[in-house]
Amino acid sequence: MSELQTNIKRINDKLQKLLRQYNQLLKDNERQSKLIKELQETKEKNTQTISELQQQAGILKASTGQMNAAEKKAFEKHINQYIKEIDKCIGLLGG
Repeated sequence: MSELQTNIKRINDKLQKLLRQYNQLLKDNERQSKLIKELQETKEKNTQTISELQQQAGILKASTGQMNAAEKKAFEKHINQYIKEIDKCIGLLGG
């Protein structure tokens, strides 16, 4: 085999190796992207659960009368926001 053919074969072998590595990296990237999406969805669900639990804790404190002044003010603020949203929805439904 001539030196030129040897060099061509060596280059071709390296290109094939690089192509295999590239394809593997594409698969890894796809797998990582899928994992990231799943983790983001889990985080979103956990954040929502935390928010719901915090609301429930606030309601329990309010019902047992164990809130300090700052907590009462924050709770009233949330209740007023909910009332405004409900009024807005009623207005949209009635209008």
